[in-house]
Amino acid sequence: MPESPYNVLFLCTHNSARSILAEALLNHMGGGRFQAFSAGSEGGPGPKPLALKVLRDEGIPTEGLRSKTWDEFAEPGAPVMDMVITVCDDAAGEVCPVWPGQPITAHWGIEDPSRVEGAEIERERAFVTAMRYLRNRISVLLSLPVASLDQLALASRVREIGQLEGATSRRPEVA
Repeated sequence: MPESPYNVLFLCTHNSARSILAEALLNHMGGGRFQAFSAGSEGGPGPKPLALKVLRDEGIPTEGLRSKTWDEFAEPGAPVMDMVITVCDDAAGEVCPVWPGQPITAHWGIEDPSRVEGAEIERERAFVTAMRYLRNRISVLLSLPVASLDQLALASRVREIGQLEGATSRRPEVA
């Protein structure tokens, strides 16, 4: 693992729910070993209020979280990513920018909690479930002996994490 934090970019279409949750979770749980970012292929109007609520309810900081497009991370001077992880099937199926440094890519598909309809409690439960699945995957990522794995082995392990409980049925290949 590099001496500086390992940069991880979580991608989704609108960067308003799953990718925001993943960014906040990894930054909170990573103990400075990882620096998480999130973006969307299209960007959105901002983080979903329920995403921010479930994070705050767990004591996870939400300051600075905002919707961004992935173009922000493909520009000169942007942080170089060590991993790029899609968390929605739509973004996984899109043609991504070419990321400098050949980062590890993986797909960790999670059902979109913002598509759940019904009472507020049912919608909030969907966000809590998405966060639980992401927390479990991030915990596995954090348990990997990153410093002792070669790039190929690490890439394989990170991709395997996307098949843990809560994965969406579509598992596209991410180049």
